[in-house]
Amino acid sequence: MTEPPVLPTPTYAVTGATGHLGRLAVDALLRHGVPARNVFALVRDPGKADDLAALGVGVREADYDRPDTLGPALEGIERLLLVSSPTPGRRVEQHGNVIRAADAADVGMVVYTSILHADETENALAPEHAATEDVLQASGLPFAVARNGWYVENYTGRLDEYLADGEIVGAAGEGRVSAATRADFAEAAVALLTGDIADQQGYWELGGPAFTMAELAETVSEVTGTKVVYRDLSPEEFTEALRGAGTDDATAEFVTGLELSTARGELETDSPALENLLGRAPTSLVDAVRAARL
Repeated sequence: MTEPPVLPTPTYAVTGATGHLGRLAVDALLRHGVPARNVFALVRDPGKADDLAALGVGVREADYDRPDTLGPALEGIERLLLVSSPTPGRRVEQHGNVIRAADAADVGMVVYTSILHADETENALAPEHAATEDVLQASGLPFAVARNGWYVENYTGRLDEYLADGEIVGAAGEGRVSAATRADFAEAAVALLTGDIADQQGYWELGGPAFTMAELAETVSEVTGTKVVYRDLSPEEFTEALRGAGTDDATAEFVTGLELSTARGELETDSPALENLLGRAPTSLVDAVRAARL
């Protein structure tokens, strides 16, 4: 009986591969059994990727603001994870540079990390993501959009502050957040990247089990043994509190806007897509807080 042919492993590239999410995605690719020689880390500063090179991963310079670096970086790449830029105000141009370079290089699949409900939310971070999705759609490239919810690290990274103050202060009301760990979002992106292209294309709303800020405070209290409560302020009071802590006016208004987005329910989803892509339940809030204390 004739054995089925062994198909070659595609070549994968991850942008922003020395950042939090990008590095986790590279690790996930390797855990999925992709040979290191088929994985390429696209980074602005190759000198910061020596640890990846030591694993056998290819390291290529790729600067979102320098299109001349993007063509060579994408040469021979079949599937690309485009991790969104950390630079507000420039994302559409930067992402467009990468998408156009991917099109010119005949990349076979692009996965882009967007924001939850990008096409309908009033969240201030959404317009640049929605515009990038439009550029990707117009490119004609096969694509999947991972519309990620909030990183749970947005909260666990402030544990020391919460414990010192004995409270979490916000203006989110009873709004629920379908947060998940960066590692879970990275693993989901890799599942999209390595799966069957015909099945993975489209828009994926990704989030973990939802919680309110009061429930976050209860979880922190439970895990640490230190009482932490949630203190909900009006938007005006919250903005003034930020200003009183030394935050400039523009940033204070922006952060308050994010709180109001939470209060409106724009960071919540009941989609099972994250669990389906992971093949398991997302990391629980309790486990995420516990891990942050180790």
